[in-house]
Amino acid sequence: MSLDDVRAAIDRIDDQIVALLAQRQAQVETAATFKADDAAVRAPDRRAALLARVRDRAVEEGVHPDVVAATYTAMVDAFIALELGERRTRGS
Repeated sequence: MSLDDVRAAIDRIDDQIVALLAQRQAQVETAATFKADDAAVRAPDRRAALLARVRDRAVEEGVHPDVVAATYTAMVDAFIALELGERRTRGS
């Protein structure tokens, strides 16, 4: 196996991750319809529970939990920003 082979495998995995992010965004958009205000969007208790859950899953899967937590923190921050921006655009 060469470095090019490894990079091609990583590219295929990245394609799957992007597809999963699209699915996650669709669910975030659906969840947004149930939220009454910005506090519900930020949902710090839900965020803390999610991060704890994915850290546990990371350990189960053999992934460093700090990598997973950092990835999820960035992803959740981005989805919250998207959702808040859409709320402001709609005037909610």
